[in-house]
Amino acid sequence: MAAFKTLDDLSDDLGDVTGKVALVRVDLNLPMKDGSATDVTRVEAVKPTILELCDKGAKVLMIAHFGRPGGKRSSVLSTSMVQGDVEEVLGKEIMFIPEVAGPVVEQSIGILGDGDIGLLDNIRFWPGEEANDPEFAKAIAAHGDFYVNDAFSAAHRAHASTEGLAHLLPAYAGRAMEKELKALDAALGNPEQPVAALVGGAKVSTKLDVLENLVGKVQHLIIGGGMANTFLAARGVNVGKSLCEHELTDTANKIMDQADHAGCTVHLPYDVVVAKEFAANPSSLRTCNVHEVAEDEMILDVGPQAVEALADVLKTCRTLVWNGPLGAFETEPFDAATVALAKTAAALTQEGSLTSVAGGGDTVAALAHAGVAGDMTYISTAGGAFLEWMEGKELPGVAALSK
Repeated sequence: MAAFKTLDDLSDDLGDVTGKVALVRVDLNLPMKDGSATDVTRVEAVKPTILELCDKGAKVLMIAHFGRPGGKRSSVLSTSMVQGDVEEVLGKEIMFIPEVAGPVVEQSIGILGDGDIGLLDNIRFWPGEEANDPEFAKAIAAHGDFYVNDAFSAAHRAHASTEGLAHLLPAYAGRAMEKELKALDAALGNPEQPVAALVGGAKVSTKLDVLENLVGKVQHLIIGGGMANTFLAARGVNVGKSLCEHELTDTANKIMDQADHAGCTVHLPYDVVVAKEFAANPSSLRTCNVHEVAEDEMILDVGPQAVEALADVLKTCRTLVWNGPLGAFETEPFDAATVALAKTAAALTQEGSLTSVAGGGDTVAALAHAGVAGDMTYISTAGGAFLEWMEGKELPGVAALSK
């Protein structure tokens, strides 16, 4: 990972930033219900950056998107909808600015005092944002003295506010971005070996690039969820009526061959939890060897013996990258394998023998369900950006911050 500037470099580059305007890209795309946010994790993440800049006396202009307005204004997708929630988390009043560039923004900056915060309207109301229009980026940059990106979750987008601005102003990673990039570097960029990657989820087709990138980088690849069924089928196992992409068995075999050549061990379950119907605690529930799955049964979780073996694998590793659950964890008792292995990973992390980095929507929910979210080294709340990083792709918003 290339070196990038952080807020620690501000004073060396710009001296005293009192009165200077900081354009800060944040993620305020919050889940809403009845007019208020149901989860403010994303605001909590950017709070250290915003308050640090305020303490330094900068005038902070927050740039964010909210929903998918498709380049058109929409009152229900205005960032003013989240203003109250953001004020509550930051503990500061915020001026809402209904534009992102032009005279209204300039006048608002004149009204803001040193250390005050302004919230620009939804950047995606303007087509120039997603088009990464250079003129649009220049119009926004004209209001700022420096740029800070603290929205890793949008870093896989080459948009005006995530990539364009970074080339027009002195650019820095915010504290949340810095923390994320350091964690990701410790996980796959320059990790302590051996490295294990746990990749779960419903379909191999959505994680092909991830798997192909990982087999060349990790020593152990643990495959769970519906994806494991496709790999089992590729090995000649009858998976009954389990979720399985039979058309991708050749691809699964190719990935296993690549793993063999790279010295990566692929771990598939050899005992599984099955049922004839997908429901909570079904009467047909049983645990069996993978070769004993009946035609009318479906695999819904990894079995206890396999979980024990996987726990032993983690005990030999120094780094773990986790993306996706082992089973259908939303429905009991098919959460058992995910919970058990998550607790093992958390315990190893807490005792200092494992660096554990996890990410992706289902993963965050699964680790929270297991009660270990606070015990892992780092959990990324970025969905698409985390996945593209696992695929080995360059993220435009990160590349633009490189020194």
